[in-house]
Amino acid sequence: MSEITVKSEVTGSVWRVMVQEGAEVAEDDVLILVESMKMEIPIPSPDAGKIIRVLVNEGDPISEGDPVVVIETA
Repeated sequence: MSEITVKSEVTGSVWRVMVQEGAEVAEDDVLILVESMKMEIPIPSPDAGKIIRVLVNEGDPISEGDPVVVIETA
């Protein structure tokens, strides 16, 4: 098993956290929605696995490259 740290590709604020720790996700499932310049930008899962940690909360400001979720993959 390995861990993947998913990072934000944009600067903005966390609009909605779509997953909880312990949840199973598939590749391309939306993990976080970021509000940036009045647009909703989804952060998808790069692989299938289990959410180990959610590192942000709704309303948090984030920058490009900030870690948002850690996923354990098979």
